[in-house]
Amino acid sequence: MTTELIHLGFSNMAAIDKVMAIISPNSAPSKRLIHDAKSKGHVIDMTNGRRTKAVLIMDNGHIVLAAITPETIAGRVLGMRKSGPKAQFEEADQAE
Repeated sequence: MTTELIHLGFSNMAAIDKVMAIISPNSAPSKRLIHDAKSKGHVIDMTNGRRTKAVLIMDNGHIVLAAITPETIAGRVLGMRKSGPKAQFEEADQAE
């Protein structure tokens, strides 16, 4: 089995097959989840100082913060599965 990586911006990648959920960071429960994970050292910040627009909950309990929206991530996953992994890098290069 191969690992599918998804481009999250700024040359950062995440293993999409390890993601349990992608949520918005604006609700109180998601803020509490991020705060608790930070205190345990389980947060991986891939925003490069930008505003967090998506929170990826990984199967090992880590939380990944991304500066792109959940809809964009889902679109990249669907696009990657339709046309192959190379297409997502070309799309991401055009967006940045």
